[in-house]
Amino acid sequence: MRATILVIDSFGIGELPDAGDYGDKGSNTALHIAQAMEQESLWPALKNLGLGNASELLGNPLPGCEAIAAPSAKFGVMKEKSPGKDTTTGHWEMAGLVLEQAFTQFPKEYPSFPEDLVQAFIEKTGCGGILGNKAASGTAIIEELGAEHLKTGYPICYTSADSVFQIACHMSKYSIEELYKMCEIARELCDPLAVGRVIARPFDGPSDAFFRTKERHDYSIALPDDSLLDHLQKNGVKTVAVGKIGSIFNESGITESHHDSGNPACIDRTEEILSKPSEAKEFLFVNLVDTDMIFGHRRDVKGYGFAVSEIDTKLPRFLDMMADGDVMIITGDHGCDPSFKGTDHTREHIPLLWYQKGAEGGSVGIRESFSDITASLCDYFQVGSMEHGESFL
Repeated sequence: MRATILVIDSFGIGELPDAGDYGDKGSNTALHIAQAMEQESLWPALKNLGLGNASELLGNPLPGCEAIAAPSAKFGVMKEKSPGKDTTTGHWEMAGLVLEQAFTQFPKEYPSFPEDLVQAFIEKTGCGGILGNKAASGTAIIEELGAEHLKTGYPICYTSADSVFQIACHMSKYSIEELYKMCEIARELCDPLAVGRVIARPFDGPSDAFFRTKERHDYSIALPDDSLLDHLQKNGVKTVAVGKIGSIFNESGITESHHDSGNPACIDRTEEILSKPSEAKEFLFVNLVDTDMIFGHRRDVKGYGFAVSEIDTKLPRFLDMMADGDVMIITGDHGCDPSFKGTDHTREHIPLLWYQKGAEGGSVGIRESFSDITASLCDYFQVGSMEHGESFL
């Protein structure tokens, strides 16, 4: 038996009740993309699974992806119980770890980072100085400071609305190994500050055409407790991670980790895994990051829509490869409404589509926590419950 979680990164489905506290009132990633796409038939595989039905639970019909009479999946929407709207918080809650306090967010204006953190980073890395030290879009800041970085050799260090310390370096100045080492040092320094992630952001190209490369790497803060991955692994379930899942969970509880970069590579890897018979019990956790990284933050509405369409075209193949009784869960981890102000994530519900081959679909309603996925998977694998979440099985 095999269960798969397919996370379409940042695929939110409507503002949470507390979205106003985050400046995100009115955000709705899926709806605003669907409206902009102006297609009579949009995301047909997701439609058949019940994405439109899920959206209508919040009173939002999706143009081109409307509710249908008999969806093939259990459908619902999930609230985020943890404070925050970032990758780590969303994935952790989905895996049974609910945060009581949000990760530390740095101020957006210069200087974002505490002086003692900056000085310790410079001293321990030997880099001589840093550039940036503010919140910025990753593509914008390398355009702004890339030439100066090439001249001085100082790494570009910046943050965002999320709890992150990001380091961008040109590959002609620092090798990938040198950048990763710098990030490991930053991770150590950021641990006492409860910073969610340190992120390596390598870039390349001439000064008039810089581009970010695929070797991005995330260094997450240590997990406060066992996640679903640990719990399943300890109970004899083989756990397989694809994309940035391994980094988000610090490889904890993961039997086999594939650090593929970008949606095409992660989709190919997922297909390769699904094409083989499962172990006696197997759990596959996949993150498809391009929707967020390439289109959400860059506020490319139609690009985001087409990226979801590319995923949608693969879903029938994935579902066909499943054995009777196998499960595939399609969801998001937060929002990143590409039609919304700014460049940051948005505090939203996420969709829940639980397809079990050979089983009927139907509504599971509005769920109170992303951790309901964990509780339901514990039931599915019959491994005993964890602290958070309520099963809908």
